[in-house]
Amino acid sequence: MSVDPLWFVQVVIAALADIAFACTLGGALLSAWLLKENATAPVSPARFGWVRARRLSIGGAVVLAVADLVLVWLQAASMSGAPLFGAFAPVVTVVTVVTGTHAGMGWAIAFAGSVLLILATISATAKGSPRLGLFAVGALVAAAGKASVGHAADAGAFSLAEGVQTVHLLATAVWGGVVIAGAWRVLPALGTSLARAFLIRIAGKMSTIAAIAVSLVILTGIYNAWRGLGGSAQTLETSAWGHVLVVKGVLIATALLLGAMNRWSVMPRLQRTASTVDARTFTGVMRMEAVLIVGVFVAAAVLSHSVPGFASMG
Repeated sequence: MSVDPLWFVQVVIAALADIAFACTLGGALLSAWLLKENATAPVSPARFGWVRARRLSIGGAVVLAVADLVLVWLQAASMSGAPLFGAFAPVVTVVTVVTGTHAGMGWAIAFAGSVLLILATISATAKGSPRLGLFAVGALVAAAGKASVGHAADAGAFSLAEGVQTVHLLATAVWGGVVIAGAWRVLPALGTSLARAFLIRIAGKMSTIAAIAVSLVILTGIYNAWRGLGGSAQTLETSAWGHVLVVKGVLIATALLLGAMNRWSVMPRLQRTASTVDARTFTGVMRMEAVLIVGVFVAAAVLSHSVPGFASMG
């Protein structure tokens, strides 16, 4: 596993892109749920939560688009061997990478998806809802583009591996996005006693969608891990890629434990008492889960920019 400045920057930007994608999806889901609660009304106690969710979704889409552009530039620098900050000068190199390589075309597709997400979030309906059809297409295109850049592309375009990776990226983004957006932006805005009923209902929806998304994350993740390991569990011990995969698995398992505690212990108590203490406990546990999920995104970025376990072992 090569750790040079260019590799490090690529990992950081890739992780930032994944987090931004997650925030875009999570913010959109939360804003749509709050819209059904009539949170857009000026007198609604949940209006501030809806505003935060919508702003996060728009901001996440913009950050994702910028990150995709930076990643294309970094890809050009990596493939051409040019200095990191010298890759801006030969624009033709970037164009060549985008139009002449599979990875460049993948980044271009991912960027197109991010543009669609921006358009879907800023061109909201009269009631304040994102253009859901356009948003769904943008999310799918962005995930498919990213899937065609990573190790799944080794199996060829439109392969099973790319399809599984696309689902994995979408499911991870939904899980992480709902948790991150909810824990750090939306639920704190619903912290007043007047908004407690909104918080309880939104928390229930978050828990349900997170459980569904996590199931897909686990299933697709097992397939991706086994493929990256070349079907040999021994590679977990004998390769740096396998070590990072173990760290990622531990982070996911710990996050799942926190999520399970919230779903099966804290949330039922919150629904019974509607107390401020239980509401803060629910948000606090979710914040710890969100921090772990950020770690998962970082580990995923390291894995995607490193030689797979089976290949590194020759």
